Amino acid sequence: MRIRLSVIVMIVAVVCVSSARAQFKEGDPGGAKLGEARVQQIRSGVIVRAVGGDCRGIVGYTVVPIEWPEQEVEIVEEEISPEAKVDYVQVDDGAKMMVVRIPHLRSGVEAKALVTFEIRRSTILPPEEEEIDGYVLPDLKKLDRKVRVYLGTSPKIESTDRKIRELAREIGVDEKLAWHRVEAIYDWVRENVEYKNGPLKGAVAALKDGWGDCEELTSLFIAICRASSIPARTVWVEGHCYPEFYLEDKQGNGHWFPCQAAGSRAFGGIPETRPVLSKGDNFRPPYNRRKNQRYPADNLTGTGGRPQVRFVREKTGG
Repeated sequence: MRIRLSVIVMIVAVVCVSSARAQFKEGDPGGAKLGEARVQQIRSGVIVRAVGGDCRGIVGYTVVPIEWPEQEVEIVEEEISPEAKVDYVQVDDGAKMMVVRIPHLRSGVEAKALVTFEIRRSTILPPEEEEIDGYVLPDLKKLDRKVRVYLGTSPKIESTDRKIRELAREIGVDEKLAWHRVEAIYDWVRENVEYKNGPLKGAVAALKDGWGDCEELTSLFIAICRASSIPARTVWVEGHCYPEFYLEDKQGNGHWFPCQAAGSRAFGGIPETRPVLSKGDNFRPPYNRRKNQRYPADNLTGTGGRPQVRFVREKTGG
């Protein structure tokens, strides 16, 4: 499976947000519970060299890890050249991008902006069998707008497609428990779509072809959930993705639960410890808010010369 990170050249403006610090330590009270944790370090950022003349107005973007109930993040080291300035911008509640500005870079000079993050990522445990009857389908009339966006379509997640909607009216509709209804969708996708690597094609094509990789299985599960009025979204980790679905408890509190669409069976919990890069699948990146993306792509802009860029995301320890 692949996460496609492209470089696009254009002129943009940015805004900044506060730096990353850990905020969640106990998981999701009333929802998913945390399992074993793994501490890792990832260095992320941008290295730029001016070639063929001075470069001006360079602005680079790259995704960096942020806090989630299962993930704590702390900056432990920064390597920033004098020519560069670093800010951060939140992207649609599901991602954060490092923004690197280099006003002027002389020909032949290299500038870098590298930040090392220490990440404590926990596995997620599924609820006990006696707990699952406490979860219900969300009340759509009271659904927060930040969750409501996960009921619509996204690139390659065609939840309004006729065949997708027909499946939503059939799969799991006789189940009494909301948990079992979502689980029926999960099992149907895994039983009817073969896992096989291939090009990105989306939920409808995977359904038609009967095969796809982790992006396709994830997209199809999400599409059927959304067509069933169950919010669902994509979770992106390095080299892989998986879905989360949203249910409420009987007090009306909402909770997200993960599952492994491709690979070994894991529903309601997941043994994954790779750092979460982002959650969501319909981003409007700050450098082009007119074009939605499944995943916020790396991006560099600038004038003069030919800026050569290397986006860095590498494990450094842990």
